[in-house]
Amino acid sequence: MKERLNLIFNRAKYAAIGAAVGAAVGGIISKNGASTGGAIGGLAGAVVGETRVSAETAYEQFKDALSDYELGSGSETPEAE
Repeated sequence: MKERLNLIFNRAKYAAIGAAVGAAVGGIISKNGASTGGAIGGLAGAVVGETRVSAETAYEQFKDALSDYELGSGSETPEAE
């Protein structure tokens, strides 16, 4: 549940930042450009927010798997006969 909420909040945060930047850049051109820039920036921000959370989650899972792995225990390799 925590991961799902983290995904939702990060996506919303990056979407808002992307929309603001897109609107600012588009506003330099025209009012219609501000609207379009805000929409495109919001979409791009949402994608970045989702991708970043996915990458962080994958890294955490990888780090946990490495900490569980014990080097030199001998259980990973077959015994020599």
